[in-house]
Amino acid sequence: MNSTKRNFDKEAAAWDERPQRVKLAGDIADAIIREVQPTNRMNALDFGCGTGLLTFRLQPLVRTIIGTDSSQGMLDVFNAKIAAAELDNVCSMFCDSAKNDALQGKYHLIVSSMTLHHVREVGPLLATLHKALLAGGTLCLADLDLEGGAFHEDNTGVFHQGFDRAALQTTLHEAGFSEVRNLTAAEIVKPAGDGITRSFSVFLMIAKKA
Repeated sequence: MNSTKRNFDKEAAAWDERPQRVKLAGDIADAIIREVQPTNRMNALDFGCGTGLLTFRLQPLVRTIIGTDSSQGMLDVFNAKIAAAELDNVCSMFCDSAKNDALQGKYHLIVSSMTLHHVREVGPLLATLHKALLAGGTLCLADLDLEGGAFHEDNTGVFHQGFDRAALQTTLHEAGFSEVRNLTAAEIVKPAGDGITRSFSVFLMIAKKA
């Protein structure tokens, strides 16, 4: 795995042009909505929001939602969408957990999609997200099942080649979460790094803060 940081700022402007990304965010949003049933009493956070593909699917259902990311380029696109739609219950927050930036606020719901495999140290991040949740709050993590490094064309900035669900569930318990469960939220069919078209599964792991 290549640990060099990926330049998401450079990719931001064209990020939404891949239909596959839009569909994946929709599939994950549908799973969260079905399993968690967000309400207009919830303040939510999308950690690693990118351009907000997931954020804006959840936005109409919650009281407020903040999109946080370590790429200012992604947040620029995110903020342009907020302005264009004249939304008053969504905003952005720059936060780079790799540089120990503090995560501000307390939330009823925290979601994160396809971000965890770009995080070097998962345990400390989960502890941070646990702290940011209100008592009784819910964490929803969507990411790849173990994929052997074939998913990305370029593994720059990839620290985990997917996740073993049982191992991640143990890490969540160690971070203080309870009632951890998981399901398959999406399947991605795409050419792998070797050019052969393969199917990659994406899980949704749901956990509670007691």
